[in-house]
Amino acid sequence: MQSDYWDRPAFETVRPRRLTAPLVFNSGHSGADYPERFLRMTRLDHLSIRQSEDAFVDELFARAPHLGTPLIRAHFPRAYLDINREPWELDPTMFVEPLSERFNTTSPRVAAGLGTLARVVAENKPIYKDRLTLDDARMRIEGIYQPYHATLQKLLTEAWSAYGVAVLIDCHSMPRLARSGDRIGPDVVLGDRYGTTCSPLLADLAEMVFTSAGLRVARNRPYAGGFCTRTYGRPQHGVHALQVEISRHLYMNEVTLEKHEGFGAMKQLIERFLIALVGLDIALLAPPAGASEKLAAE
Repeated sequence: MQSDYWDRPAFETVRPRRLTAPLVFNSGHSGADYPERFLRMTRLDHLSIRQSEDAFVDELFARAPHLGTPLIRAHFPRAYLDINREPWELDPTMFVEPLSERFNTTSPRVAAGLGTLARVVAENKPIYKDRLTLDDARMRIEGIYQPYHATLQKLLTEAWSAYGVAVLIDCHSMPRLARSGDRIGPDVVLGDRYGTTCSPLLADLAEMVFTSAGLRVARNRPYAGGFCTRTYGRPQHGVHALQVEISRHLYMNEVTLEKHEGFGAMKQLIERFLIALVGLDIALLAPPAGASEKLAAE
């Protein structure tokens, strides 16, 4: 089956002129290039299909390469393919053919309609008019998902080879979180899988930057970090991963998906975050003695 992106890149890596820090920024949910074939398959209008996007997150972090660190960003939309899931996390109700045991069909994400190929967008709206074929899933997963993750792994390996440590910042946005009792929802949620995917120094630094700007920051609730954070974060080997979720209401209209007057201020704040990360003493992130040799041997 021919790729929906046969004539254009499904994602891109924006590399710095020179690597100056062991950081890799990933914006895997900000893509807004909707293939025509996919749009013909969906029952949703052009605005509804975009409700799952982390719209403009790649733009918020666009200064990363200028500061000496690579940024990988999706052009394909999250409603089409979600790289923050396992590679074959699929809903059997979505496909014409039966799914064998090799597929993960029973995860909580699949049950919620949010597998590698999502069944719904935000507010539980079904995406497709008809069921898909497994050839379609293979085209997306083998043709786009797997090369994306291979590229992300390569970027982390390059950083680790140059510095002995590597740091993945997984960049996301979230809908505005409602109040819980007397408490107002957070503006930023930092996910490190409850302290298991990165040094606490990284989460502490991120929290300091955002709180100093007057934002409310939460840790791991309600977002502890997805597949990318969980898979790549191995701080015991000097590879750290932190998920950063920024509330969309701070920089865009969540209904019309248009930037508002807060976008410029948020971009400046993200640049301060980038500068703080680049300036961090990498020796503080080094793995215990012997761990580097073990990772290099794997």
